[in-house]
Amino acid sequence: MRVLVLHSHPLDESFGRALYKLTCESLEKAGHQVDGCNLYEEGFDPVLSAHDRRVYHDIPENLSLVQPYVDRLKNAEALVIVTPVWNFGFPAMLKGYFDRVWLPGVSFDLVDGKLTPTLRHIRKLAAVMTYGATRMRAFLAGNPPKKIVKRVIRAQIKIGAPVKYLAHYDMNNCTEQTRATFLAKVRREMENF
Repeated sequence: MRVLVLHSHPLDESFGRALYKLTCESLEKAGHQVDGCNLYEEGFDPVLSAHDRRVYHDIPENLSLVQPYVDRLKNAEALVIVTPVWNFGFPAMLKGYFDRVWLPGVSFDLVDGKLTPTLRHIRKLAAVMTYGATRMRAFLAGNPPKKIVKRVIRAQIKIGAPVKYLAHYDMNNCTEQTRATFLAKVRREMENF
């Protein structure tokens, strides 16, 4: 299975980068073809410019500046998102990826005001997330990233596709043991993805 792994953390030495590397390695060990998309390393521009907004609905002109990312998404059979959660949301880099790449003609068609999802070729979805906040604080804030993954993105891919949401909460108080336990969980889940 071709798996697109999206990553958005700027620091090489971060726990998030270790999770990204482990995710890619574990998926490859399981026999998947992995397309690791490290948005920072690739120099992805997350800014939706005035031009981008003006041509947002104009297919194929809307794809011209992000065509390589569109092609990678269209070739994927599964999607894994590996990212920290900052201020109860996706980092700007990842949010910009969704704004600039998940366009009309890519992730949905819009005809006469009716939206039709077009990523039905993606048969599996997973997210590997880290939160500074505790699980309770995330819950009280509504946990937007979890809802985006488990509701919004899930609605755009194959109907009934399995979705895994793996989260290490309370990174502000994590220990070597909590990190090791989470790494082991991610390895196990990705090797069985």
